[in-house]
Amino acid sequence: MRFMRGFVEVSRFSARALMAGVLCVLMVEQPLVAAASVKKPRGASGQIQGDERVLHVLNRFTFGPRPGDVAAVQAMGVQRWFEEQLNPASIDDSALDARLEMFPAMKMDQAKLIERYPSPQLIRQTVAKKLPLPTDPVEHAIYADEIGFYEAQKAKQVALKLAAADDGKGGGDAMSMGVKGAKSGAALPGDGVDPAVPAMATHEEQFYTGLEAVKVINLPPNERFNRILGMSPAELTGFRKGLSGSEQTAAAEGLSPIQRETLAALQGSPRMVGAELLESRMLRDIYSERQLEAVMTDFWLNHFNVYVKKNQDEPYLLPAYEREVIRPRALGRFEDLLVATAQSPAMLMYLDNWQSIGPDSLAAQNKGRNPNAKPAAKDKGLNENYARELMELHTLGVQCEVSADHPVRALNKACGKGYTQQDVTEVAKVLTGWTIDQPYHTGAYRFEERRHEPGDKRVLGKTIREGGEAEGLEVLHMLATSPATARFISTELAVRFVSDAPPPKLVDRMTKAFLSSGGDMKTVLRSMFKAPEFWSPEVYRAKVKTPEEFVVSAVRASGAEVTSAVPLFQALDKLGMPLYGMQTPNGYSWMAGAWVNTGDLVNRMNFALSLSGNRIPKVEADWGRVLAGAGASGADGPDALAAAKEKRLEMVLVGQPVSEQTRSTVLAEFGKEGVQQQAEKNFSVRTRDVEPMAQVLNAAAPQRMAKGPQDREAAVMAGLLLGSPEFQRR
Repeated sequence: MRFMRGFVEVSRFSARALMAGVLCVLMVEQPLVAAASVKKPRGASGQIQGDERVLHVLNRFTFGPRPGDVAAVQAMGVQRWFEEQLNPASIDDSALDARLEMFPAMKMDQAKLIERYPSPQLIRQTVAKKLPLPTDPVEHAIYADEIGFYEAQKAKQVALKLAAADDGKGGGDAMSMGVKGAKSGAALPGDGVDPAVPAMATHEEQFYTGLEAVKVINLPPNERFNRILGMSPAELTGFRKGLSGSEQTAAAEGLSPIQRETLAALQGSPRMVGAELLESRMLRDIYSERQLEAVMTDFWLNHFNVYVKKNQDEPYLLPAYEREVIRPRALGRFEDLLVATAQSPAMLMYLDNWQSIGPDSLAAQNKGRNPNAKPAAKDKGLNENYARELMELHTLGVQCEVSADHPVRALNKACGKGYTQQDVTEVAKVLTGWTIDQPYHTGAYRFEERRHEPGDKRVLGKTIREGGEAEGLEVLHMLATSPATARFISTELAVRFVSDAPPPKLVDRMTKAFLSSGGDMKTVLRSMFKAPEFWSPEVYRAKVKTPEEFVVSAVRASGAEVTSAVPLFQALDKLGMPLYGMQTPNGYSWMAGAWVNTGDLVNRMNFALSLSGNRIPKVEADWGRVLAGAGASGADGPDALAAAKEKRLEMVLVGQPVSEQTRSTVLAEFGKEGVQQQAEKNFSVRTRDVEPMAQVLNAAAPQRMAKGPQDREAAVMAGLLLGSPEFQRR
């Protein structure tokens, strides 16, 4: 607290001082990393009871309760609700499905996605090998557009290099030489694209401005779509520049989801695929009725982390990774999930196993005999990245590793003798040949025998007989059923759902359930749910939300209508937790220490106030509607009415009364001018890179909330409560 007071004093003239000051008052005697100031409800059994029991379940097994969720679970019963969540197929999620209809690409199988919306690597191959463009007119237009922009950019780069090398004489010739060289290298049959025409400052750009662009927008939907599809890359650039934001939306009105998606892809397929990937995940977390499945999917996506920016192809592999690998197995057997991730192209590419070649394999011998092989290809051999993370992060845990630096790790009883560097090398040999078939085209898993290291291997003291692909399955089974893995996964689940320092007895119960059930996640979660440690007052509201949990829970608690999730995943970038954004394979931390510092708390408060004041674009809360269901106050006078409104918001957003410190701060601050405007200024999300695409993709997003006059008092109070220590805990 002394640090926070110092921060506010130093920063009192800065834009951040206002929010830091509010936080300083809110945090006095109620530190975020401890729940000491939270009332600990305790029943005769020593466990939390009543409404707190419902809140505890909703805060741990969902992304946070929405208005009305507490009452619904009370009516159903906590046990019945939990069992229903364990069986997501029984829960109607059609409302979410309707929202996700705007993203057809996210339902395409991987090969179709790559084929229809080409990656930069595929475009480069198409140009370099002079491959014919697709015969389908829509796909032909997408490829032609991508190639046109690629060639224009290539021409600029060549011209700049030649101009830089020129001695100042004949600079114009250098430019023309660059364009000529780019054009000659891009002769594609039937592409209809002149790469000599730059992507900017063209005649067509001047033509497609103002009324000319509006004329295209006013065409009937199918005619408009075909007209835009038929534009050359240069024409398309000019057309876009001639449209305002509202006209971008109007250009997509009346089109089918696949047509809107196609127009977005004309602005760059990789950006469109990436935007849909992030938007669909955010919307699922916010709106899915299958909340436990969504939370467990998030848990496993973090446990089996894949970094979206590994290369330009990874975004094309992640939709199937989430949809076909993680989500269907999120509540299933751990071994099934482990095998599926090991064979997933997304994981194979992220940790480089797809390029791993056995030192004595047929592929290595052939490369060694080929004097014309490229040096880079010659140098590729055994890659240990995945093998190491498989044992350290996915199964046994780092505590099982035996090394000179960490000899005590071998003392963990569940680990036995632990694993060594030699085990890592042997597992890497076992998994050679697990690769990707045509990574830039179909992108499917396949086992390639000629890359596989022959001979027996010895892993964790056991001999793995030569058997090709079966060797890998044997090792994965051994790792998945290890007591060390059972304890490691159980501990990680307990940290996510219970406490940063989970009670050892709880971990023991979960480990036993893991081993007895063969790693069935439903059984493990039931053991946690039934354990007295889960219901202990000591763990009630003791977990601090990660930025993702905070943003999603704030949107859910506010009942906000999300027209576009782009500003929300941009907000996560600003809060330090971008989706699929952890570069290292260990994933994000579930513990408070990684997320609690002054700057982060100020950003959270600014986000909360921006959200509650409808200053996050495309995300709208209606506090009049929220409070309408909270009951009348029966209070008289401005102060009494404000106090009653604040208490009703406490119950809606937090689910229980907040501390007197928080309540007095909210009542003292809500009437100050410029609070929300300052928050918006401090927490502006940069959406301009994807906003035109979002306008197109979300042109037909459902508008379920009637716009009307906002209750400013309620909005500011709500923002302060969403930024309070009580809401930060779950």
